[in-house]
Amino acid sequence: MRLTVSVIGAGGKMGTRITNNLAKHENYNLLFCEKSEQGIIGIEERGFEVTPTEKAVKQSDVVILAVPDTLLGTISKQIVPLLRTGSVLLTLDPAAAYADELALRDECTFVVAHPCHPSVFAEKFTPEEHADAFGGVAAKQDIVAALYKGEEEKYNIGEQVAIHMYAPVETCHRITVEQMAILEPTAAEVVTGSVAVVLKETLDQVVKMGVPEPAAKAFILGHVQICLSVVFRGTNPFSDACQVAIDYGLEEIYKSDWKNIFEKEALDKVITRMLN
Repeated sequence: MRLTVSVIGAGGKMGTRITNNLAKHENYNLLFCEKSEQGIIGIEERGFEVTPTEKAVKQSDVVILAVPDTLLGTISKQIVPLLRTGSVLLTLDPAAAYADELALRDECTFVVAHPCHPSVFAEKFTPEEHADAFGGVAAKQDIVAALYKGEEEKYNIGEQVAIHMYAPVETCHRITVEQMAILEPTAAEVVTGSVAVVLKETLDQVVKMGVPEPAAKAFILGHVQICLSVVFRGTNPFSDACQVAIDYGLEEIYKSDWKNIFEKEALDKVITRMLN
C-alpha cells in the first residue's frame, strides 16, 4: 500500500534525518513541510520541494511532527483539525503526550516513537557506523513506540513508518507513553545525561590538577567502557578494593534518596520544566 506521509519540520535536524531515510522507500509519497527559510533552502538543496503544510496534511495518511518538544502542543493544535479521518499523527517524543498537551481527535490515531540510539556494546564494522553515534544513518539501533490513542491497525502503520524513518532498526519495543516518559527524560537525560556531564567535569578537574589531558581522557574513557561492561554484562566482578571505592563514591556523590526522581511527582515536574 502506498502511503502519503507529511513531515512537519522537514528541514530541521531531525526532520532531515528522517526524510532522508523515508525518501529511500518507493511506497511513500513523501511531502516536505517547512517554514524556516534555512530549512526550506536545505530541503531544496537535497533535491526536494516544499509543500504548504495545510495542503500536505489534508491529503496525508501519516503526519510526522519533527518539531521541538516545546512546540508540540501548539503545533498539534494547528495540525490535528486538518487531519484526514483515519490518518495517523506520529510524534517523536513522549513529553507532550504524557503531559496531555497533545491535541487529539477521535477519528485519528496517535503514535509516539523514539530512537534508543546505537548501543555502546553494538558491533560496528565500518567507519560510517562508528561515526553514527546518534543513529539513523549507518549504525543499527532499537526504537521504542507507543499507541497513545486510536486503532491498533493504524498503530501498526505508524510503527512501520517509525522503523523506516529511524533505520537501520533492529528491534521496535512496544511500550506505553508513560513508560517512554520514564525512559526519557528520567532514565536517559536526568540520570544518564547528568552522569555524562559529571564525567566531563571529572576530566576537566584532573587536567586542572596537572594530569596531561590525552592521558586523562584515555584513562577515563577506557574505564567507562570496562565499568559499563562489568555492570551491564557481568564480564568480570569488580575487585574488592574497587568496590570499596565505588561504595565511597555512591556515598559522597549521590543522595541516598536519588531514586525519588522516578516517582510520578518528580516526572511531572521535570516534564513541565522541559515543555515550558
